[in-house]
Amino acid sequence: MIGRRPQHRVVDVHAHLGPYSLFYIPDPDAATMVSVMDRTGTEVTVVAANRAIQQDAHLGNTQALAAVDAHPGRIAAYAVINPWQDPERELERLAADERFVGIKVHPSLHKYPVTGARYAAVWAFAEETGCPVLSHSEHGSAYDAPVLFEAVAAKYPRAPIILGHAGITPAGVDEAIEAAARHESLWLEVCGSQMTGPLIQAMIDRVGSRRVLFGSDFPFIDQRMSLGRVVCAPLTAGQRQDVLSGNARRLFRWRQLPGGTGEDVDE
Repeated sequence: MIGRRPQHRVVDVHAHLGPYSLFYIPDPDAATMVSVMDRTGTEVTVVAANRAIQQDAHLGNTQALAAVDAHPGRIAAYAVINPWQDPERELERLAADERFVGIKVHPSLHKYPVTGARYAAVWAFAEETGCPVLSHSEHGSAYDAPVLFEAVAAKYPRAPIILGHAGITPAGVDEAIEAAARHESLWLEVCGSQMTGPLIQAMIDRVGSRRVLFGSDFPFIDQRMSLGRVVCAPLTAGQRQDVLSGNARRLFRWRQLPGGTGEDVDE
């Protein structure tokens, strides 16, 4: 909170930037997001621009980088890869620009399955470089159900893939947990309107606390609400800190995050 040291260090690995065409989001700009982060004690939030996901990957990724430049050390950027919009071009851009810390894909919105050939360059890049890929995952989806990522993980076992929302529904969380239990390259991320503390505990009970990441879906979902689910979940202090920031500091290749050496130094 403002004026005193927060109890927990927080890195939010799942957030969005800018207006969204499917529903209204009040104040989706980076400056407002940082003001909320100041209140929650969130050190850095990794954003994917909605413009990049929905209309124009190249332009939206440029907007995300502008937010990074405006708020250094607080906002980090995903490079959104749209399988229909020259994915190799944006991967080359990602490789050349150290302001990008990861890749974001949204197979459900793009109507293209994670197992399709147009995503092969993404998985190969992640396999070669260790660059994390955050993907939307949704139970029952023909494009990104958690079970579909098992085929990707089997072919690209060194590509770190974050299952955004961990399948969304309770049944999806169960499916995501089993997929992650079978493949060490799959990570679970906790944002979603149906997420609960007991579901987060179930993730940790099955796969351990070192492959579960805090994300909020901010500003789609209020960051304070998403954070409260983890803070109030029945976890040990060490497990909670792994989820809130320790794992993100180990997984992502931070360039501009103060103290981002690959380990959480809070413990």
